[in-house]
Amino acid sequence: MLTAVAVLASLAFIGWLIFRAIRQKPIKAHTIARALAYVAGLYTFAFFFSMNIPRPLQVIVGILLGAALIVLGATLQRRRQPDKP
Repeated sequence: MLTAVAVLASLAFIGWLIFRAIRQKPIKAHTIARALAYVAGLYTFAFFFSMNIPRPLQVIVGILLGAALIVLGATLQRRRQPDKP
């Protein structure tokens, strides 16, 4: 099921690129990189949950990994914002 969602996300990404090209709107490099990262993360998520390990362990690792990524993202975002006087 998750693999199907990942494939549909890839098709949606390709369709979005075609839509932007037809409308002749500019596509920035960071937008493409972010979209590819999302699709790659979805494939990784689908692969991890299709592994042959117990379901409770999958859920616990998924929750811990999600929390770690949220903390990492918040830390990186805080570092990039300029200090306000």
